[in-house]
Amino acid sequence: MGIPYKRVMLKLSGEVLAGDDKFGVNVIAMDDICSEIADASRAGVQVGIVIGGGNFMRGAGMAAERGMDRVQADNMGMLGTLINSLALQDSFERQGTAARVMSMIEAGRVAEPFERRRAIHHLEKGRVVIFAGGTGSPFFSTDTAAALKASEIKADCVLKATKVDGVYDKDPNKYPDAKRLPEVSYMDALSQRLNVMDMTAFSFCMETGTKIIVFNVKERGSMKRILVDGERLGSVVSADGAA
Repeated sequence: MGIPYKRVMLKLSGEVLAGDDKFGVNVIAMDDICSEIADASRAGVQVGIVIGGGNFMRGAGMAAERGMDRVQADNMGMLGTLINSLALQDSFERQGTAARVMSMIEAGRVAEPFERRRAIHHLEKGRVVIFAGGTGSPFFSTDTAAALKASEIKADCVLKATKVDGVYDKDPNKYPDAKRLPEVSYMDALSQRLNVMDMTAFSFCMETGTKIIVFNVKERGSMKRILVDGERLGSVVSADGAA
């Protein structure tokens, strides 16, 4: 039996790189995550990554809470994703896995400019490709960047790494009786306002038919179990709600 997914787009939040530090990059936490991704890559899964920048700053938050110009704040947030992308590349390379950073903002001395065919070439060569700079435009989240890049590189699915083990009918951090939904259709997720991703990203995945797998990134071995072993962890969001 072969691997269930040939090519995937992994969406990581910047916060997961901070670990218990809450800010910046915790190298131990980052290396643990990269080790799991590297295992999947060595097994033959082609992995693209979009990383957020929330461990440094969130553009929308700084604009709303501090009165910063939204465009300027979002530009700063995109630079945060570039820092995280370079950190991920370093971790992969220290662990013996080839990785490339492709940026949507100009950063020629440290990253390649994004070009779709070149990105696919890297993936086919077994390199992990880290997409930095979000969409390259303000007002769009890194969730949206992940959905967009998944479509461009023809990924089989988007893996949304979260702190909970899937999609729930209500916030499990607030409601002890919240129920996990192993399979959800796009329409049910919309009608029940399940907040799988931000609405722009979710609508794009629905339009393109891109399956979304929501899983707990803090559960050790979860990525390998999903990508290599084919286990049905977390929640699957698709057109008909089937895995």
